[in-house]
Amino acid sequence: MRAMVLDRPGEPLHLVERATPSPGAGQVLVEITACGVCRTDLHVVDGELPDPKLPIVPGHEIVGTIAALGAGVEGFEIGTRVGVPWLGHTCGSCRYCGSGRENLCDAPEFTGYTRDGGYASHMIADAAFAFPIPEGYSDVEAAPLLCAGLIGHRTLKLAGPAETIGIYGFGAAAHIVAQEARFEGRRILAFTRPGDTQAQEFALSLGCVYAGDSDKPSPEPLDAALIFAPVGALIPAALKAVRKGGTVVSGGIHMSDIPSFPYRDLWEERVIRSVANLTRADATEFLAIAPKAGIRTQTVPYPLAEANRALDDLRAGRLKGAAVLTMSQEGPSLRPSG
Repeated sequence: MRAMVLDRPGEPLHLVERATPSPGAGQVLVEITACGVCRTDLHVVDGELPDPKLPIVPGHEIVGTIAALGAGVEGFEIGTRVGVPWLGHTCGSCRYCGSGRENLCDAPEFTGYTRDGGYASHMIADAAFAFPIPEGYSDVEAAPLLCAGLIGHRTLKLAGPAETIGIYGFGAAAHIVAQEARFEGRRILAFTRPGDTQAQEFALSLGCVYAGDSDKPSPEPLDAALIFAPVGALIPAALKAVRKGGTVVSGGIHMSDIPSFPYRDLWEERVIRSVANLTRADATEFLAIAPKAGIRTQTVPYPLAEANRALDDLRAGRLKGAAVLTMSQEGPSLRPSG
């Protein structure tokens, strides 16, 4: 199998060849066809998330077909198309798993962070954390649904029954959740990095009623704000924009420090909350909603060997939509696995 590997944070990934693993009990071997490039991958590669398994194969927006079944696996067949997301394993016995909050599990494993992920031709996944992909999406189109879509969905749920929603940071997650929110009849305002007219035009094309710079006040009060950009200063800005009783939801796994702000901006029962990971119920819900809502993903494909370029483009804000790696054989020569 071929894989792009991170040996140490801050260094480029390198392409290696390894023996293809065999699935254990309850596991499946997935032959990968596409893997989205998520901002969380960037946080892993840049060392902003602590204690990754090293060396690690990043990637957790994975689409492929089942190539082998481990002992005891039911409900899947060889050749079934599946997606594998960020949450790759839970203990099943802690207080959170026992109360329907497995996203907060005390002993989780995360795809592309604490277990090898999808920047590869093959991977091992727990069958319980692999999901059938709905028809109507190509593998490349489906890949961003596995994190950008799922986290956007959970972020939208935690915003509650808000009618007017501001989205701060209009990248991969935002362009999907905006479509889900519009399907539900909500009004969406988009706030991008200052001067990013391309992202603003993209937001308007997806039905947002307003698109402007995030350093300017909202043109109207918001019922809720969803924050996908990893910029802590957006929290106080969003608090100023939401009306009394409004909610600010941070959908990212990492964010720069939040600057101090006056208590009055939080007062009147405004709420700040974060999203942590996802549950399998989130995945089942969203993958059923996506085709009904007519959600389409905008993607920029890259060969597997060009993962570093995809990460650089994401880091620099050059993407419109989502980067997706495909398992092309083109690229630099293989290095032996260390």
